[in-house]
Amino acid sequence: MVSPALGLLLLLLAAAPIPAPASGIGFQLHHRFSDRVRRWAEGRAVPGAWWPDKGTTEYYAALAHHDRALRGRAIAASDLSFADGNATVRLSSLGFLHYAIVSLGTPNMTFLVALDTGSDLFWVPCDCKQCAPTTSPDYGNVSFNIYSPNASSTSKKVLCSNGLCDHQNRTSCTAAASNCPYVVQYVSANTSSSGILVEDILYLMTEDAAPQIVKAPIIFGCGEIQTGSFLERAAPNGLFGLGMEKISVPSILSSQGLASNSFSMCFGDDGTGRIHFGDKGSLDQQETPFVIDKSFVSSYMINITGATIGNDSIAAILSALVDSGTSFTYLADPLYTKLTQSFKAQVQEQRRNPDPDVPFEFCFDVSPTQSTISLPEINLTTRGGSIFPANDPILLFSLQQNEFFYCLAVMKSNGLNIIGQNFMAGLRIVFDRERLTLGWKNFDCSDITKTTKGGINSTRTNTTQITMPKPPSNSSTQRNLTRSLFSLLLLSLTIL
Repeated sequence: MVSPALGLLLLLLAAAPIPAPASGIGFQLHHRFSDRVRRWAEGRAVPGAWWPDKGTTEYYAALAHHDRALRGRAIAASDLSFADGNATVRLSSLGFLHYAIVSLGTPNMTFLVALDTGSDLFWVPCDCKQCAPTTSPDYGNVSFNIYSPNASSTSKKVLCSNGLCDHQNRTSCTAAASNCPYVVQYVSANTSSSGILVEDILYLMTEDAAPQIVKAPIIFGCGEIQTGSFLERAAPNGLFGLGMEKISVPSILSSQGLASNSFSMCFGDDGTGRIHFGDKGSLDQQETPFVIDKSFVSSYMINITGATIGNDSIAAILSALVDSGTSFTYLADPLYTKLTQSFKAQVQEQRRNPDPDVPFEFCFDVSPTQSTISLPEINLTTRGGSIFPANDPILLFSLQQNEFFYCLAVMKSNGLNIIGQNFMAGLRIVFDRERLTLGWKNFDCSDITKTTKGGINSTRTNTTQITMPKPPSNSSTQRNLTRSLFSLLLLSLTIL
């Protein structure tokens, strides 16, 4: 059963179907703060309307609700989607990850799971010995569910004799008829999930003129013990692995003939987005082949051959992971130093003094009289010559009235290069696992039929103009929010 509070969240995030050109499985993404939604809501003075505090689960759920009221069916999901309120939301209060609501079991239970292309296993908290709390001020009024195989009539435990147990810790099996255990260690220090594998129903919806419920039997982790970041607000209700191994949900759906072995993710810079299983992209998208690396066999890795920052070109030879489970982008030297120094040289603002609360190295103060910021465009050149645009490379902060600064949201790595969520903003990215190809295209993620103006094949300028927002009305609240934001950034930078 769905808890009343989670049921309310499902109601707020539910979406109506619209036509789409590709057949597949998808669900809608809602993430980040949208000023136009708040203006719309406040301008109409809806009776009984209430606006929760920034950064909370309730806040972003309310944003998604009002955004749909403003734009109607234009932001609803269609193709093949999760069947029970299948919107997702990017939550600053839960580690700056993108989340989707999924339904499992009979009777169905709902879970708010983080989406991660950098790992394979889908797991939810289950028969918990050590899990994140089901309620917390960080969740607002939402109460998370805990899965139990004994509570679902369609649940089956996966035995050590099952072929998918090979992906896990089969050496821990005591006999072929034993339950298959799993342990997954993540990049973050001391962050893991462990338990047993189970099989149950994942509820999906076809994306066509006559939508139908699809009951897909999948194998996932009954997560009995979580450690590290999973106990500290990141993915507290489960993780949805989208990697290339046989155990991932895209692989299982493909093997069952429910969807092509491909999916797309679209993270709009206007706060909306989508994910579609079975989507193989379009003929006019840019593409580059995946790198086959035995060290990262389940990950989506591409080759970078250079970069342009405004009017400056940089030569580089490196590989980078494309990872939706990483909020920001990590680059190792020499590219990190060359890119950041070039960016610094081309912006007009004064570099900000280092702040131990700010995890980014290159931050810049904005004058109180400035109405716009002029930034150099950042583009990565991939193997084959296709250009990957970084549409959203900065974060803009306000500490008090008329006091703004922005940071280049790129982190220095000790060796592993990662293209994170911020470099994916404004793009529809296709993970074509059949052709072993990454595709991308500038896209209006609120409407899957529309390519944005200035699409990926159009001529890009060397600079971008950003209009400054209005100063906050409550500087004290904003200052506290920003400090809280920094602590969450530190959490989100190192997980998954």
